[in-house]
Amino acid sequence: MAAIRSLISSVLLLVPFAANAQDSRSEWRSLDPENTLYMELESGRVIIELAPRFAPNHIENIKTLVRENYFDQQRINRVQDNFVVQWGEPAGAKPFRKAKRTLFPEFMQPAEGLNFAPLPDADTYAPQTGFIDGFPAARNSEKGQAWAVHCYGTIGVGRDTAADSGNGAELYAVIGHAPRQLDRNVTVVGRVVQGMSLLSSLPRGTKSMGFYERRDQHIVINSIRVAADVPEAEREPLEALRTDSPRFATQLEAKRNSKDEWYKSPAGHLDICNVPLPVRRIR
Repeated sequence: MAAIRSLISSVLLLVPFAANAQDSRSEWRSLDPENTLYMELESGRVIIELAPRFAPNHIENIKTLVRENYFDQQRINRVQDNFVVQWGEPAGAKPFRKAKRTLFPEFMQPAEGLNFAPLPDADTYAPQTGFIDGFPAARNSEKGQAWAVHCYGTIGVGRDTAADSGNGAELYAVIGHAPRQLDRNVTVVGRVVQGMSLLSSLPRGTKSMGFYERRDQHIVINSIRVAADVPEAEREPLEALRTDSPRFATQLEAKRNSKDEWYKSPAGHLDICNVPLPVRRIR
């Protein structure tokens, strides 16, 4: 049973990572406080790392909403099993001040100039997958396109049928198997780096698509803050392993061809959403 528990732990995307004497500080990067959000629930803090390389306009709008206290006392109103947790209000349900109501969708970005660290393994949904600025990503070199992919913990912008109907007022986090069919159809703005268990363990909604039937079932969000606006003593000092580091490359190969005694048939292949992305506290 101990071996099984170890296996289950190893396939999670976002895992804690203990420092050791052989660690090189250059292989780690600190989370940028200006692009980190703290979602405060009664059960604890959920930390979200934003990905401005993929969706600069939506992220700027989300930070504007956060700084207008738009999400304070908002509610998580949808928890669909093996899919997403969703929170916020549709456009027009709550007054905006400086935030924009309409934004052009940022489903993809030009691939030229992006620091893309590729995986060597084939992918079902894209010609190539890898990492951009430490985030799981895909690209099509022939079309010159790159985009963030939907893995466990991904944060996306809820929208209606119209492509430009998502402005960041409604957000979701993936809590189930990677829904890659959403790639290039939703603006991805980041990922959860701490507190996923607080979201994935929420009671499932019983209405269609996992919505809660009654308002008293909703989970209240006490607040969401940009980490840069939080006193330094109250911040979480986190850093992530660089995906362009030798240590990460070694980890990828170990994951691809597991040689411990539990594995009888190493896969020899690695899916982009099955790559552990270590995050650790630095004090």
